[in-house]
Amino acid sequence: MQTVKLLLAGGLAGAISKTATAPLARLTILYQVSGLHLASAGAGAGHIQRLSLGAALQHIIHQEGFRALWKGNGVTIIHRMPYSAANFWAYESITRAWQHKWPASRPHEDILRRLCAGGLAGMTACSLAYPLDLVRTRLSAQTTSNYYTGISHALRAIVQDEGFLGLYRGLGATLLQIGPSLALNYCAYETLRSHALQLFPEYNSPTVAMSLACGSMAGVFSSSFTFPLDLVRRRIQLCGQHGGEQQRMRYKDVVRSIMAHDGFRGFYAGLLPEYYKVVPSVALAFCSYETLKKFLNVATVDNRHR
Repeated sequence: MQTVKLLLAGGLAGAISKTATAPLARLTILYQVSGLHLASAGAGAGHIQRLSLGAALQHIIHQEGFRALWKGNGVTIIHRMPYSAANFWAYESITRAWQHKWPASRPHEDILRRLCAGGLAGMTACSLAYPLDLVRTRLSAQTTSNYYTGISHALRAIVQDEGFLGLYRGLGATLLQIGPSLALNYCAYETLRSHALQLFPEYNSPTVAMSLACGSMAGVFSSSFTFPLDLVRRRIQLCGQHGGEQQRMRYKDVVRSIMAHDGFRGFYAGLLPEYYKVVPSVALAFCSYETLKKFLNVATVDNRHR
């Protein structure tokens, strides 16, 4: 029953954070993929590259309507709930196993454990839910022209156009980004939370303010280091949709293309909306998770020693 509660808390936390930040998440994807000049993206995506954050949001609303800010959010929720549930569950399980084997960890060993647990948890969850992440990216990247009409159609079309393995296009690049991103994310959050609880010994678990503050800083920290990898994997995910000419582009091909067209700065296209998205998204995810664990009475290890 504790496992079910833990999975439920993790799944709901992911759904809440993603729905709240869906407009910024879609804007980040459009910034990231606008350099591809794909026919499916239409003229709107290239135009967004030159707009400020507020103007870009207004542009999407004007071109596609207010609801378009949440385009792809349905598949995001379907993807995020099992992904987030598996992610938090795997992290908690690895943490328990590690602390059972090495109960008296030193500070540097705690940091290593957080990095390993976060990276392994992220890659496990990502591998399980990856096809839905691919579909979410392609639905969100559509602007004036909609080749994919929905989740089921996108899944069928990808298999028909690119084969079954097309559902896993960009998985290697995604794992390369997700591993260090989640490792840094969990490590930063857990370290900051541990220090916060030591500063305020009257609390046995983090308050809402603690979770929001620690989650925000952890999100900014991890995104700053791994954003270029995220940009590359987004573009790989879009290569080959409709059976296009970029179908066979590999990781190194995308890196070379970005350097040739945009230079080093091209690897950070969309970083500003990514920050705007990450700060509330990671903060809400950790805060919701902590709150739901309390509400569901989920038993966890002492937060001061995590």
